[in-house]
Amino acid sequence: MVENVLGIILGGGQGSRLAPLTHSRSKPAVPIAGKYRLVDIPISNCLNSGIHRMFVLTQFNSASLNRHIKNTYHFSHFSKAFVDILAAEQTVHNANWFQGTADAVRQCMHHIALHEFDYILILSGDQLYQMDFQEMLEFHIGSDVGVTIATIPVNARDASDFGILKADGENIITSFIEKPKSGLENWISETGAEMQKFGRNYLASMGIYVFNKKFLYDILDNNPEEKDFGKEILPRAINSSRVLSYQYKGYWTDIGTISSFFEANLGLTDEMPEFNLFDNVHSIFTRPRMLPPSKITNTLLNKTVIAEGCIIHADKIEHSVLGIRSRIGKDTIITNSYVMGADRYQTIDEIKTETETGDSLIGIGDRCFINNAIIDKNCRIGNDVKINGGNHLAEGDYQNYAVRDGIVVVKKGAVILGGTEI
Repeated sequence: MVENVLGIILGGGQGSRLAPLTHSRSKPAVPIAGKYRLVDIPISNCLNSGIHRMFVLTQFNSASLNRHIKNTYHFSHFSKAFVDILAAEQTVHNANWFQGTADAVRQCMHHIALHEFDYILILSGDQLYQMDFQEMLEFHIGSDVGVTIATIPVNARDASDFGILKADGENIITSFIEKPKSGLENWISETGAEMQKFGRNYLASMGIYVFNKKFLYDILDNNPEEKDFGKEILPRAINSSRVLSYQYKGYWTDIGTISSFFEANLGLTDEMPEFNLFDNVHSIFTRPRMLPPSKITNTLLNKTVIAEGCIIHADKIEHSVLGIRSRIGKDTIITNSYVMGADRYQTIDEIKTETETGDSLIGIGDRCFINNAIIDKNCRIGNDVKINGGNHLAEGDYQNYAVRDGIVVVKKGAVILGGTEI
């Protein structure tokens, strides 16, 4: 069955709600869990489900995403597997950039059509979950429908952030509303006793779709003015065809904002995290960097995830994630933070020169205090810096950092001078 499936991963738009992490990279290229990129999640879910042919559609700030995919996903010459990039391109038929999710797929169809397939699995490149797509495909194929939408039960507080669907007893979707702000009592669905126990009575679209080949071709060709799946294509399909809801009950989160990104990463430090990195069946694949093991000296660690290649002399690190090649100085305390690390090590000569001139090294210096913060890659934080995020800080975008929902986000490559307090 999976031999007849193509996976399409949408690279997303500008990602302004995730700024400043998306100032120089696309959302799927944002580092997560210290060593992965967000795009590794849908690709790994496909590979673990036996789907080995994938396209990644890219457009905005796509250079680092394209480079990551090129350097990561290589398969045997004797295999039909591939992860190929389809970038937005001008053609004699279309001079426009991608105008939405459906328009991106429509513009790339002449490339996709060169491959044999019966079903297309469309995924987002900025979500965190572990899902067996074979189960969804079997559910779809056995139900005689043109499209199946993956849904997840959510509570009333979260329902206003998603497209909400209503399904009948046969899981056929009967109606759809985009981000409802009122009248939720009319959108309660039968989600099962376990979900209802937690107040999760509303079915939210996960942005994961399975289309029959002909159905997708027809709905894209017959409605060329419609640019987006969630806002236009799928509401039309629900009104005119049988559309199926596949209810997923595992962990899933949409990485749409700084706060959701922050919570998802720090959640990995829990004793029993909802997203399990240590799963033999649902492995997460990424670029093999051949880094040395991390080295830790005189540091108290608690609820901390540490990637490879780190050099740590901190006094204490708690409830935090440290990315690859992180360097943390002596007597420093880091709590409730995500430090993304660095793309390279400085040489001994560089370290000596910059130390003598008083310049900050790549990493975090001595005697620092960092709390409620995201430190993007390649930052230089000098000695005696204090960063204490929280609701007491004014929201805003500043020269070297931004504040989002009380979280201090130090921008990629920023230099924070010694003695600075935020």
